[in-house]
Amino acid sequence: MATQSQPSLYANILLIGMGNVLMQDEGIGVRVVEELECRYHLPANVRVVDGGTTGMELFEPMREADALVVADAINADAPHGSLLRIANADIRAFFQTKLSNHQLGLSDLLALLTLKGQMPRHVAIIGMVPHSLENRLGLSAPVARSLDAMVGMLVDELTVLGAAPAPREEVGIGHWRRQSDIESALCA
Repeated sequence: MATQSQPSLYANILLIGMGNVLMQDEGIGVRVVEELECRYHLPANVRVVDGGTTGMELFEPMREADALVVADAINADAPHGSLLRIANADIRAFFQTKLSNHQLGLSDLLALLTLKGQMPRHVAIIGMVPHSLENRLGLSAPVARSLDAMVGMLVDELTVLGAAPAPREEVGIGHWRRQSDIESALCA
């Protein structure tokens, strides 16, 4: 059950977790959004989508959003596990260099939305610099250490948008975290 201290500024907020969970830290966007849902009740106007590595399939939900928040792995000249927020006017400069493994799909979608005059009023990318892109489900130690801070950045972003998440009394464990734990136990 979500409670809000202020009315939402946006009727339809789309939160997308991007990434390939089979390639360790590359899946951080999917993992952090799942973690957010396990820890918080989200307001009814926040729709969460596991974007995985999809592209054009996200056009319709993005077109319908008033605000868009994307969580993803970001290639940047910063220590592994570093967090970045790129929003609104800074998005164009962000896409002039390849920072996200999903840049082509995401930048194409944002360009198409702009061309059609259907760009959400607010767009933010919350990213983390990956450490390892091995074929494994679990997160590397530097990225795992920054997971809580990235969840916090998503909570802050939603709060600024007027859709503050409410902490759950009991924190759940998401599917991908559970699968990662199983894989770690089998490989130990």
